[in-house]
Amino acid sequence: SKFRFRKETNNAAILMKIDMVKQLVILEEEYEDISLDDLRNELPERQPRYPSYPCTFIVYSYKYVHADGRVSYPLCFIFSSPMGCKPEQQMMYAGSKNQLVQAAELTKVFETRNADDLTEEWLKNQLAFFR
Repeated sequence: SKFRFRKETNNAAILMKIDMVKQLVILEEEYEDISLDDLRNELPERQPRYPSYPCTFIVYSYKYVHADGRVSYPLCFIFSSPMGCKPEQQMMYAGSKNQLVQAAELTKVFETRNADDLTEEWLKNQLAFFR
């Protein structure tokens, strides 16, 4: 919740995952001043230290410069579920996703199946649907 009311004007991110044994959503990592390109490289599916392809929840505070020059800081909820993600994990994430979105009152919710999609252009295209 403190994340929502940040005063900083840079991009920031929280990565969360589900502890499959305890069935709890846990905070994996927090990043300050991180671009989507850098964030994409931090995703588990990109990291050699993760043998599997886990799903990840990302909350991204993004400095969004609109076409007319206005600046806003939308809070984006991105659900990354890579192709190699196990079906039972996907099911658990899908259920938790809805709870998280409601609890945090997040309105900008996006999904990606491929970390390569996670670019600033992709995010801007997603955000273009919101006014």
